[in-house]
Amino acid sequence: MSNKISLSEITSEEIYISRRRFMKNALQTTAASLLISSCSNNKNSTSQGDTPATIPDELMGSFSDENGPPATTYEDILNYTNYHEFSADKSRPTYLAQGFITSPWSVKVGGFVNNPREFGIDEIRNLFKQEERVYRMRCVEAWSMVIPWIGFPLKKLLEIVEPTSDAKYVRFETVFRPEQMPGQSNPSYPWPYVEGLRLDEAMHDLTLLATGLYGKDLTPQNGAPLRLVVPWKYGFKSIKSIVKNDLVSEMPTSLWMATGPNEYGFFANVNPFVDHPRWSQATERRIGAAGRINTELYNGYEEDAADLYNGMDLAVYY
Repeated sequence: MSNKISLSEITSEEIYISRRRFMKNALQTTAASLLISSCSNNKNSTSQGDTPATIPDELMGSFSDENGPPATTYEDILNYTNYHEFSADKSRPTYLAQGFITSPWSVKVGGFVNNPREFGIDEIRNLFKQEERVYRMRCVEAWSMVIPWIGFPLKKLLEIVEPTSDAKYVRFETVFRPEQMPGQSNPSYPWPYVEGLRLDEAMHDLTLLATGLYGKDLTPQNGAPLRLVVPWKYGFKSIKSIVKNDLVSEMPTSLWMATGPNEYGFFANVNPFVDHPRWSQATERRIGAAGRINTELYNGYEEDAADLYNGMDLAVYY
C-alpha cells in the first residue's frame, strides 16, 4: 500500500506556495510519506536554528492538481477545527481564539529523564531545524484534510532530555486557561486536555511537533504555538497548545479515554475495519471535495507505522 501523497490530495491555500516549491526536493529519509519543501535554488532553504523563509512572490500561487478533486482552501483549515477548549462547534474556535496569548510560552519536559528542562517557544523554534511536512489528517469523526505542517520530530526534543529506562510513555498536557478558552468551563470534560503516546511512537520519525502550517506560524485555533501531529492516528491524538510533556512509566489516561472509555482508546490508530461505536470508519469526507473516499489502514502510513504494532490485535486496540 502506497502512502505517498499525490498533488490532488494537497489541501491548498489560495495564496500558498506553488507546486514548484514542493517538487524541488524530496525528503531524504525512511519516511516515504513526507515531502520537504525547498525554495528555488535553495536560496531560502532552512538551516539549523532557522525558521522557514519568507515565500518569494514569484512562488506564490495555488497548489492543486487540475485533474484532482476541488482543493480545500486555507480558509477551511482555519475555520473548520476541532478544538473543544474553545468550543465543540467547529466554526466557533476561529473567532473565540482571537486574542489568545501565545507569547511568552514555555513547555516543561520532565518525569523519567536525565535532563529535565523548560523550553521557551522561541528557543524551540531556534534550537530545532524547522521542516515542512505534508501529512494526511484523518479525524475520528470521518472527515479529513491534507496539511503542510512546519515543525520538527518530537524525538529531537526527547533526545535532549534523555529518557531513562523507566520511561515507557509520554504524557502531553494542554494549557489550562479557562479565562481565554471558554470551552474549558464545560464540566463535561476532565480538563486540562491530556494525551499520550508510547515512547516508541513518540520517537518515530513521523511524529511531529508542529509550530506552523502553510509556511506561517500556527494560528490559535489550530493549536498555537505548539501542537503534536501523529499522522497515522486519529486527529484527537494530536494535542494542541502543549505546555507540559512528562516521561512516565504507566500508560496515561487521555481526556477522551476518561470521557468516553467505550468509544476512545489509547492507541486510536486509523483503521477502516474497526468502526466507531456510532459510525463507520470505512470511508471519509475530504473537506472541500465532493463525495467520500476510502480510508486507508494507518491513514496510508502502514509501511512506516505498522511495525510498531506487530502481534497486536488491531480490532481490540482501537
